[in-house]
Amino acid sequence: MKNYTITVNGNVYEVTVEEGTTGAAPAAAPAAAPKAAPAAPKAAPKAAGAAGSVTVAAPMRGKILAVKAAAGQAVKKGDVLAVLEAMKMENDIVAPQDGTVASVNVAAGETVETGATIATLN
Repeated sequence: MKNYTITVNGNVYEVTVEEGTTGAAPAAAPAAAPKAAPAAPKAAPKAAGAAGSVTVAAPMRGKILAVKAAAGQAVKKGDVLAVLEAMKMENDIVAPQDGTVASVNVAAGETVETGATIATLN
């Protein structure tokens, strides 16, 4: 028997293959359960101060349609900070945690690249 680690679409599978000497196909083994995928990285913290300690980044390139939050505003996890249009779809950019908006780094009509800072929270 040989053990292999196979990655399919980001899912890691541990499989065991039995070596056969006959031409007949071996019985199918039950599918191995995927390993737990690593948790998505949290927003990278920045130095405390005017910028805020939690960065909210653009998940994809697009155009900012609306800014729904202002500096100094208290927000809860899931509150919409901005609306980003990408591929003809509107995507709500939400607060990853409760906090206060430290800065808003975009304006309506502005185009942003993937990873661009939309806002920061304290």
